[in-house]
Amino acid sequence: MAKHKQPSEERPAPVRMTEKEYQRKLRVLHGELVAMQQWVKATGAKICIVFEGRDTAGKGGTIKALTERVSSRVFRVVALPAPTDRERSQMYLQRYVPHLPGAGDVVIFDRSWYNRAGVERVLGFCTEEQAQQFLALVPGVERAIVDSGVILVKYWLEVSPEEQTRRLKNRINDPRKTWKLSDLDLESYSKWRDYSRARDEMFKATDTDWAPWFIAGTDDKRRGRLNVLTHLLSMVPYEPTPHRDVKLPRRSVKDGHAEPPVGGRLIPTPF
Repeated sequence: MAKHKQPSEERPAPVRMTEKEYQRKLRVLHGELVAMQQWVKATGAKICIVFEGRDTAGKGGTIKALTERVSSRVFRVVALPAPTDRERSQMYLQRYVPHLPGAGDVVIFDRSWYNRAGVERVLGFCTEEQAQQFLALVPGVERAIVDSGVILVKYWLEVSPEEQTRRLKNRINDPRKTWKLSDLDLESYSKWRDYSRARDEMFKATDTDWAPWFIAGTDDKRRGRLNVLTHLLSMVPYEPTPHRDVKLPRRSVKDGHAEPPVGGRLIPTPF
């Protein structure tokens, strides 16, 4: 995991990680994320994680891996729908501000205010003037967020055009994944280079010392998820809490009361 301004090393692509190896490594990281959660609750830390990237790059799967073993009361995922007419009349960043973390919160943006620099700009949902204004203003806004005590971490997930094509075809042919395939995905597919230019301009304008971008390659989804989780843990100065020695208390002894049958309607049990 590296900041985008650091040149990538040319090296052969590693063999895709097996599910067994992935789960073994993920189990260790989940334990560390629980320790980080306890530290966040104990210290009142505020963490904001932004996920952006190409369509099909694996934002949803990475967020699921990040949150599946921690409390939803601490780790909160924000995935805003298209803005309403009222929200369109507001200052652009206004609808994102209420979702920023308070003490003891980890807020994860599944796409964020950077929609304006990417999807909206490329597909014509905002004017070029609005996009340029956003790019000029957002570094100052993020400086204010960081100065308020928030740990702000921004990830861009990158996938190759060949892998994106493979994943989109897989969505078309898999009934479990057709819901992931929107008309915008199909329109975006034809605009690969437009998205590349928008991404590079976004990096140039908003990669700052106080809120840098970090890129994760996700052609191998399993490796990509592990790399992001490992990097995130390195960005948070948490300290593991001591392990509690917990013993189950004794249950009350029988006092002649018979356990009643379970009420309600039982579902069929075909398996």
